[in-house]
Amino acid sequence: MSSADTAFINTCRNILENGTLVTDPKVRPHWQDGTPAYTKKLFGVVNRYELSEGFPLITLRPISLRLAVDEILWIWQKKSNNIHDLNSHIWDSWADENGSIGKAYGYQMGVKHKYKEGEFDMVDRVLFDLKNNPCSRRIMTNLYNFADLHEMALYPCAYSMTFNVTGDRLDAILNQRSQDMLAANAWNVAQYAALVMMFAQVSGLKPGTLMHVIADAHIYDRHIPIVKELISRVPCADPIVTLNPTVDDFYKFTPDSFKIERYEHGEKIGRFEVAV
Repeated sequence: MSSADTAFINTCRNILENGTLVTDPKVRPHWQDGTPAYTKKLFGVVNRYELSEGFPLITLRPISLRLAVDEILWIWQKKSNNIHDLNSHIWDSWADENGSIGKAYGYQMGVKHKYKEGEFDMVDRVLFDLKNNPCSRRIMTNLYNFADLHEMALYPCAYSMTFNVTGDRLDAILNQRSQDMLAANAWNVAQYAALVMMFAQVSGLKPGTLMHVIADAHIYDRHIPIVKELISRVPCADPIVTLNPTVDDFYKFTPDSFKIERYEHGEKIGRFEVAV
């Protein structure tokens, strides 16, 4: 069983059994028919994934690691805010007629800031510090730029990463203000685990712990039957995920840099509506 299976099952079960049902008509998200999208939620969820013990790829249902990595590279490597640079359609509902999601995600990653060593964007500053200041407790990114929120199609959900080096080990904390458990949890866990692996490799480090801190973990009302069926399944054995060891430049990684072996998984759950 993957650590992603364990965390997903435990978190969803906890939400279903102990969560709060939010039925305030003022909720922002809606279904396509205009109905308010209510949730069952839990505050303050923390899950740990030990990347040295295996890659957290869920097996209860198939997840495309290739597309998950493509999105994380869209944000962190391409620093793009345009869906035409992305190979999936998960952002289509938030894009304007030109494909832009405004000053969100990749746009913020590309903004340069002044440091005593010169100008860096957030990604390049992390890479610089991992190699030159590994003892620093200031290696982090933050996409929640209040000055630009009014120009973002969607406020960042996964908004902050903090990196910490201990010996030859790279650990990281992912902070997320909001988590749609069915639509995004397994996807986010896999792609940020992949990001830690890439950063570790190009910095001469080994991937350690990924800690995922979620302020509001929720299951949408129309997703509850799907989630109940999903967590009743029997997980499969851990898949093996490896990274091409010859790549030593973060900007040269592609989705094909990752190799998956022995990925057995449950059936697809079919298309489901996503609240927007």
